[in-house]
Amino acid sequence: MPFLLRAAIVGGAAYHVGKRVQGGRDQDAAQQQQIDDLQAQQAQAQPQAAAPASSEDAMAKLTQLKSLLDQGVLTQAEFDIQKTKILQSM
Repeated sequence: MPFLLRAAIVGGAAYHVGKRVQGGRDQDAAQQQQIDDLQAQQAQAQPQAAAPASSEDAMAKLTQLKSLLDQGVLTQAEFDIQKTKILQSM
């Protein structure tokens, strides 16, 4: 009987570790998707760099950047660079 109890404990612990690892992978994938989406938006906006951005567009982009910063997807330095680009395009 102690063998079965030990096996159950080990199996349960392994299950929870596996779930935690998968959760970390899911979070990494979600963050990568947000970065990819932001880069795609920036790539689309680059050909239009000659035209000034509206203040509503700039505010929406700044809000999105701040959200990514708060989530830890962007570093403060990355945020500052992108913020400067948006503000200069106005």
